Amino acid sequence: MTISVCIVDDNKDIRSALEQIIMMAEGYTLAGSFADAETALQKIPALQPNVVLMDINLGDGESGIDCVRQLKPQFPEILFMMCTIYEEDEKIFEALKAGANGYILKKTAPGKLLDALRELYEGGAPMSSQIARKVVNAFQSKSADTPDTNTAVRTINILSNRENEILELLSRGMLYKEIAGKLFISQETVRKHVYHIYEKMHVNNRVEAINKFYGR
Repeated sequence: MTISVCIVDDNKDIRSALEQIIMMAEGYTLAGSFADAETALQKIPALQPNVVLMDINLGDGESGIDCVRQLKPQFPEILFMMCTIYEEDEKIFEALKAGANGYILKKTAPGKLLDALRELYEGGAPMSSQIARKVVNAFQSKSADTPDTNTAVRTINILSNRENEILELLSRGMLYKEIAGKLFISQETVRKHVYHIYEKMHVNNRVEAINKFYGR
């Protein structure tokens, strides 16, 4: 299945580089590429891409987060991957709250970027390891302020040893492909375990799972 991708980034060089990565990769197609939020808001609804690679800082006017906040409620089937230089906690949580499905850094290698897009399309919620670490640290910090160890204990108890192991690796920001390699199992097996983890925890994505595990 070919994954259609739109790119929104105000930096011409970065936008061109991302375009080349998508166009040269097998299994991906470039649906559109835009330099500002206004154009993206006009064009993306008509294009209906599978995934949007969204920059946060789009210069003047609305930010990428504003863009996601407007589009996601209207088009919940479109997946939004923030692709940015920002590692600040505030930006991360603002983007996720707006409806972003994944969050990776621009310094991510092309191969890993494509893997993340594929994982997102297949139901995952990929994040760069640096971002995942910040999410985990934030939840741990909040849990320390208002501890709820019972939640974590209950979560550990309802998951199998393998599922707990995979949840811990997910919290490090590892992609399905990386988890599969580390545990010497197939990506499909990882995907099935993640499905069962989300089902048992009554969550829809990685961020919610980490949140619930750390008692928030």
